[in-house]
Amino acid sequence: MARVFISYRRSDLPEIERLADEIRAAGHNVWFDEWEIRLGDSIVQRMEEGLESATHLVLCCSAAGVNTRWMSREWMSALARQLNGVGVRVLPVLLAGSAPPAILADLRYVDLGRDWSTGVHELLRALR
Repeated sequence: MARVFISYRRSDLPEIERLADEIRAAGHNVWFDEWEIRLGDSIVQRMEEGLESATHLVLCCSAAGVNTRWMSREWMSALARQLNGVGVRVLPVLLAGSAPPAILADLRYVDLGRDWSTGVHELLRALR
């Protein structure tokens, strides 16, 4: 099964937690900061471990954007690894009123804001 790192904005937490639950219920290993970073943990170290082990990075694009310092580092790290031949796939997921970053415009994405069930089904298919 896939090892999935979820990159998102904190303002989208309820939707992202639902998404993480659905991915995990499908049998995938999900790195979701709310589940993986404990009190006293080094945030940077735990994120690095999650990113290094990920086979897929799900980039959750929302109306609030994807260019926070943390999100930018997460998806740019995955993109750099991909460009260097590491087998990680960046999978853009759109929430209501959003678009992926321009550099990822050539990647097919799913639109959860338009149809949650169909989008999750397509995302799970990409994780196989």
